[in-house]
Amino acid sequence: MKIKITKTNTSALETIDFDNIPLGRTFTDHMFICDYTDGQWQNPRVEPLAMIPTHPAAMALHYGQAIFEGMKSTLSRKRQPLLFRPAENAKRLNESAERMGMPDFPENVFVEGLKTLVNVEQGWIPPAKGSALYLRPFMYADEPFIGMRAATSFKFIIIASPAGPFFSKPIKLWAEKEYIRAASGGTGEAKAAGNYAAAIRPTEIAKSKGYDQVLWLDANEHKYIQEVGTMNIFFKIEGKFITPTLDGSVLHGITRKSVIDVLRHKGYTVTERKITLQEIADASQNGILEEAFGTGTAVGIAYIQEIGWGDDTILVSEAHPVGKDINDTLNAIKSGDEDPFNWMLQVND
Repeated sequence: MKIKITKTNTSALETIDFDNIPLGRTFTDHMFICDYTDGQWQNPRVEPLAMIPTHPAAMALHYGQAIFEGMKSTLSRKRQPLLFRPAENAKRLNESAERMGMPDFPENVFVEGLKTLVNVEQGWIPPAKGSALYLRPFMYADEPFIGMRAATSFKFIIIASPAGPFFSKPIKLWAEKEYIRAASGGTGEAKAAGNYAAAIRPTEIAKSKGYDQVLWLDANEHKYIQEVGTMNIFFKIEGKFITPTLDGSVLHGITRKSVIDVLRHKGYTVTERKITLQEIADASQNGILEEAFGTGTAVGIAYIQEIGWGDDTILVSEAHPVGKDINDTLNAIKSGDEDPFNWMLQVND
């Protein structure tokens, strides 16, 4: 499918201060759109960012058929825009679509749409270290119908927003023992909008207690660690790394997958298995919990300072030497300085 490009007559780029970017509130001039009608995806295009007419009966508003991805474009030292493993996002979007009863989106069009949009908007990529152009591909049901069935028309859209570093200091997590994020057989593996809607209230409670994000536990016993609000999680105990296994309730994080590869490339042992919160508390008490960090597209590597657990607190060492080394390595890969895994895709090749 040929992608049509219609550019805006007036750009907002000149009004942007890249040293002071409000998180998630600043958007670029254009967006990518593709429509699913009559059983096929058609009319892919880049056009000026604008409101989208939506019928009040659009099925996504009533039945929640909405999924999304999160990714970033960075600049090489030669100021060439790069994408980090976009094919993995395309694959995961379709895995989410399958679980939510939505049509696959052509993975080659996903990647080409990203490249086209970023090429048009490359002036919006912040140059500072740790900053990037955040990309939000998403798909939702726009068919006007009140009834419980899969929709027959959808929109796939990509918008872009310049972003600075997410967390500038170590974070604190609240282990949630009442609310749950996902259960076996649910939609935990899918990057579905509803998963995040259900997390808003518990996250607000955690923040009211002085914590940054929720640490989710399993739905049955509330003792096994699953993931954090916007990221997967790793622990380093006696020189070895562990991370919760992908059991159907944990998002298949692309940064998670990449960190595992980088850790093993550097010679560390990484085990994916079930982890109890008590195990982490015991490791902290015994002085063998050496590091803990979260991984995600938005956060990169977020160093964890402590975990609140009822009336108890699990403390983590303030030093995160391996976490910082992994963060530096990922940043070097994303800037094109090194790429031993061939992960980066040049936008304007």
